[in-house]
Amino acid sequence: MYWTLELISHLEDAPWPATKDELIDYAKRSGAPFEVIRNLDELDDDDDLLYTSIEEIWLDCPTGDDFIFDED
Repeated sequence: MYWTLELISHLEDAPWPATKDELIDYAKRSGAPFEVIRNLDELDDDDDLLYTSIEEIWLDCPTGDDFIFDED
């Protein structure tokens, strides 16, 4: 499983919190690339597990603090 900013961006508007199956359904309905669906399919198969944010799916998800912007 690998994530990029482009792939994870397809889940920004997902209905959080959501189960794995709900996220896969959302990705399919929203026209996300196959790689997104494949990555979601590799998540844990615990039916009761709710993901509350992108950070729970992509543990190393970059945040605004990870980027350096020239303030000048």
